[in-house]
Amino acid sequence: MKRAKRLWGALLALILLAGCAPGGTKPLPYPEPASSEPGKTVAYVPLDDRPDNVERVVYLAESLGYALDMPDRDLYRTALDHQPPNENGTQCGDPWALYQWVLEQEEAGCDRYILSLDQLHSGGLVASRSMTGYDIELPDGGTARVYSMMEKLLTALSADENNVVWLLDSVMRLAPTVGYEGGTLEDYNAIRAFGALPRQTLEGEALNLEDLEENYWWGPNGENLRSQTKEEGTYETALRHVRSRGRKMTLSYVVQNTLRKPGYENFRLLIGIDDSSLEDCIQKNEIAYFRQGLRTDENGRQIDWLLSGVDDLAFKAVARMYLDETDWGGHSVNIQYFGGTEDRPACEYDFQPLWKIVDEHLQFFDLLEDKAAHLHVLVLTQPEDETLKQTYISQALQTLEDRRKQQQPTILIDAGNGTYGTAFYVALTKKAELGYLLAYSGMLDMAIVTGTALSHGVARYAVLRNGENTDAMDRAWARTLADSVLKDFCYKGVVRNDLLHYIRNDLGGDANNFWSPELDREDLLRRLEEGMERETAPVIRNLERSSFLSSAPYNGEAGERRWGGIALENYRFPWDRAFEIGMDIRLGVFG
Repeated sequence: MKRAKRLWGALLALILLAGCAPGGTKPLPYPEPASSEPGKTVAYVPLDDRPDNVERVVYLAESLGYALDMPDRDLYRTALDHQPPNENGTQCGDPWALYQWVLEQEEAGCDRYILSLDQLHSGGLVASRSMTGYDIELPDGGTARVYSMMEKLLTALSADENNVVWLLDSVMRLAPTVGYEGGTLEDYNAIRAFGALPRQTLEGEALNLEDLEENYWWGPNGENLRSQTKEEGTYETALRHVRSRGRKMTLSYVVQNTLRKPGYENFRLLIGIDDSSLEDCIQKNEIAYFRQGLRTDENGRQIDWLLSGVDDLAFKAVARMYLDETDWGGHSVNIQYFGGTEDRPACEYDFQPLWKIVDEHLQFFDLLEDKAAHLHVLVLTQPEDETLKQTYISQALQTLEDRRKQQQPTILIDAGNGTYGTAFYVALTKKAELGYLLAYSGMLDMAIVTGTALSHGVARYAVLRNGENTDAMDRAWARTLADSVLKDFCYKGVVRNDLLHYIRNDLGGDANNFWSPELDREDLLRRLEEGMERETAPVIRNLERSSFLSSAPYNGEAGERRWGGIALENYRFPWDRAFEIGMDIRLGVFG
């Protein structure tokens, strides 16, 4: 392996010497050999096998000089109904095998860990929403109590004082997943309506596990929700959901209680709030319960966190791990909003105003707002006035252009939640230098756009300030940006809508599961490839013409490099549904 890396390095050096010769920006083969300093490997157990939890985390880690070591995909894969099961015969990951895998990494000398508790407790995020029992099946046919297994794992990792362990947990969303273990859309709607009902507020000594679980069944004025669901014919469905929530809260309590003991000072707990509601919903007391158990260090500095968003948890953990290992110390940031609705939730699944979610993430990254800051964050919100959409877009574009002229690092967040259609994407592609952004996010759920953009952008900003970026780190960073921009502008904005229309109207199928009924997946993949080839062409041309910051602009003029060629291949639907896609990104040599 070392010899292969040396040969690759020699080849890359020859290509670099070729400079801008004809063909010099032609995309290179993918994947390129991983590059990581000795001792910077991170053992990572993902939440599941979606791109936000796998390849995009790999890109971010490599952009910071880390190399992620992950178990076999089959051990953390989620399969929807009617899809081929994993090797263990189930639709979810294998907690026992993952438990053994983590212990093997510890025995091999690993000292950095990012571990999803939903995966280790339940076999993934989707499974955590439906499991009610506490026993995990073993290969010999026996069972093990999952909380006992977790206590033993945490104890083993705490024995090495050099270990840094990030544990990722979540507050369960209001309803389980459609198309998993027979869950229907009717079930989802009924349970979400049940979960969104206001509950009594628990405080003080009443905020305990037993009262919390009983409180699931009572409204703020003593309304008996058991009776209500029985009258509506949804009691059995709600009962299973309540049991799943109770199981999850119990397992989370075991972890929090363990971390309060001596010897766990190098452990970090990061809890994400899954799809929520602005109302005083079933999550209200769970959130309060978690908050009362968050730890601070001996200096009063917070070391456990509870933030909005779940699919961005690994991004936040990787970025914060890097900041903690470097001379970060916190910095200032200039936040600007365009659209006028930052005082409201960005979508119906957020439980706080957008500005509040941004502010909590700034605290997580030790950032203070300052209009004179070098680092800029631009946020396009939903429009306050529908007639001024183009004005909001023009204001954001002009500010972005001004930041580019001044060589100021800039993070762009599209929190418009689709209200601008493709107009913002088209304007950015025509008028902005997309490749100059530190980070961009707008893809998929609004709950994760803030954490995604700030994780990638702040991490890159720290690398530039530290002056330690290598060519390999630059290339990994470029993939994080290209992946986000291309999927958002081209797939989410256009191609996905075309696929949804084709699957539902022409095929009469289910866009959320290509196996129910079974669709021609080769045909869908061909349509995906054709659509992406067409829609990505102008965005790729924009990126290929872009420069990017390669050093921070503090001692004279900032350093810049040129993007090389970009090619996309190996398109895939990771969960055989249209919601998200995966793809490989090949990059040419940077100038």
